[in-house]
Amino acid sequence: MAVEIKTVVGPRALEYRDSLAELRISVFRDFPYLYEGTLDYERSYLQRYLDCPECVFVLVFDGSNVVGASTALPMNFELTEFTTPFAKAGYDISEVFYFGESVLLSKYRGQGIGHRFFDERESFAHQLGRFKLTAFCAVERPADHPLRPQDYRPHNVFWSKRGYVKRPNLATTFDWKDIDLPAETAHPMVFWTRSLG
Repeated sequence: MAVEIKTVVGPRALEYRDSLAELRISVFRDFPYLYEGTLDYERSYLQRYLDCPECVFVLVFDGSNVVGASTALPMNFELTEFTTPFAKAGYDISEVFYFGESVLLSKYRGQGIGHRFFDERESFAHQLGRFKLTAFCAVERPADHPLRPQDYRPHNVFWSKRGYVKRPNLATTFDWKDIDLPAETAHPMVFWTRSLG
């Protein structure tokens, strides 16, 4: 399936904000995030990225439709939920380039786009020239979660092949409303890191 991949920096992605918001809501509704999102929250969340002049958006287009996206920005622009574990562990967060998320509609998966997301973000971090580490975090769900699909495969093997190492000592929690729960709850998140070399 032919798609086009574009890299857009900071405020230049503003025209895609609502498309990105809808995409995030759609993809993160699935396991393991089970996220019950709203457009208002997503617009607010994305604005922080749009306001950052060194945030990169890797966008996947099928025609004029945004069907995938991946984001990254200097960690000192991130929320305290994400910066605090690194600061407490003695990292200089000004040297960490943080990967926000990757979302891709299911019918476009299995074509190598996940690798492109990492390639483009790592390349952008290298171009900026002052980062020593890339990092992201992922939600931790129990193996017996009632909404876990039988065919679910975590991305751990893919991330490890990309050179990322799970860091259980770097952990946080983040609140959102699950699709099967009446209110927001705290979700455990663990970071993965890789040296830019």
